[in-house]
Amino acid sequence: MVTVPARILVVDDERGMREILSTVLGRDGHSVATAADAQEALQCIGSDIFDVVITDLKMPGRLGGMEVVRAVKDIAPDTVVLVLTAYATLEVGIEAVKLGAYDVLTKPFNNDHVVLTVRKALDAKRLTVENLLLKRELKGQASFENLVGTSEVMQKVFTLIRRVAETSSTVLICGESGTGKELVARAIHYNSPRRDRPFVTVNCGAMPEPLLESELFGHMRGSFTGAVANKEGLFEVADGGTLFLDEVAEAPSGIQVKLLRVLQEPEFRRIGGTRTIKVDVRIVAATNKDLTQAVAQGLFREDLYYRLNVIPITMPPLRSHPGDIPLLVQHFLTVFGQKANKPALTVAPAALRALQQHEWRGNVRELENVLERVVALVPGPDITLDDVAQWVQAPSPNGEAKVPTDIPPEGLDLECLIDGIERNLLVRALERSGGVKKEAARLLKLNTRSLRYRLDKYDIKPADGSDSGPEEDEEGD
Repeated sequence: MVTVPARILVVDDERGMREILSTVLGRDGHSVATAADAQEALQCIGSDIFDVVITDLKMPGRLGGMEVVRAVKDIAPDTVVLVLTAYATLEVGIEAVKLGAYDVLTKPFNNDHVVLTVRKALDAKRLTVENLLLKRELKGQASFENLVGTSEVMQKVFTLIRRVAETSSTVLICGESGTGKELVARAIHYNSPRRDRPFVTVNCGAMPEPLLESELFGHMRGSFTGAVANKEGLFEVADGGTLFLDEVAEAPSGIQVKLLRVLQEPEFRRIGGTRTIKVDVRIVAATNKDLTQAVAQGLFREDLYYRLNVIPITMPPLRSHPGDIPLLVQHFLTVFGQKANKPALTVAPAALRALQQHEWRGNVRELENVLERVVALVPGPDITLDDVAQWVQAPSPNGEAKVPTDIPPEGLDLECLIDGIERNLLVRALERSGGVKKEAARLLKLNTRSLRYRLDKYDIKPADGSDSGPEEDEEGD
């Protein structure tokens, strides 16, 4: 069992007991604060956040340990509580657990037992937090599971992910909506030394500034209207792991200032708090906006931009690597087919051609959505042009792929574009020739040997299964 340093509050009216517990837990790497009675403990709980509170049950004054347990669970419900007592009975244990205590320790206790119990309590808290994060990730993550692509532009992205994953440098992922920026962020985290620590996401444009500030940095009870309990921020939750700031260009100016501070000095204070909290968090940010333009317009802080843009990764739009569309189509058909418990679906050449020619303004996410609908609605086993026609543009009359008129800023994959055009023309020639290769070769001004080479290259078969006779092989080069 690995010891995770924690902040612990020990509450006991006996000075010697407080000193013993402080020494024992301090040796195990924890930061320990103490309180001599319940009233002092309530003041500590109200002004700070603790991972664990260890409280005696019987203390002088009108308040005792049970009141401390109630207060902790009311003010800071995520804090683990251990109860100390020299008068342990079954009834006392049941009452303490009902109020929210994790365990009851009987005096006199063994020091090693206390250390072990605290470790177990911290592990239980960590598992609870990780389960909540996992549910949040599964609810909010993109539904496609893997980055897919063999094109040169995607291979460059994969290479960059592998290189940057081993570092702790801040990463800024840019690209149009739907290109898979969050998927890249997850790939960076889960291929890094931080893979066993939390991956936490927050959308900077999804909430107003006060709520976003509380979400990121946490708050103390009573610091604003509605702050009914102490709350840890996502920077604390992500300690040791990765915090993904999605749509960072939408962050309000006040949040930008606070983010800059944390990037410069990895520390912050909760809203209404007085204690400085240090964290070890890797920042990965993403945006579909041009941040250099936002800086020029005064909408984004220049100093924050340079802090985020340590290692830039640009996700290419799908239209720049259409050669990856067949792979993506097969991937999504497999994923959604398994979810729907359907047999494997095949795509007719005309339907695949239509998918490749579509502009896909929503990029991979739009393609994913279309194929999910297709799998849900098509009885199978074949997906025809009619099955996809209502969601994608029809193939161009001459069978050619849509050719860009300019090179976009993020670049394009020329090889994939040329392959797509060549493949489309080969398929159209076979359709017009009724599958007769000699006639298809004539239409494309090729000899049959060159045509066969290209058909094998793209694994193209005549739609009706017909083939040319052996006499075609006699044609010279």
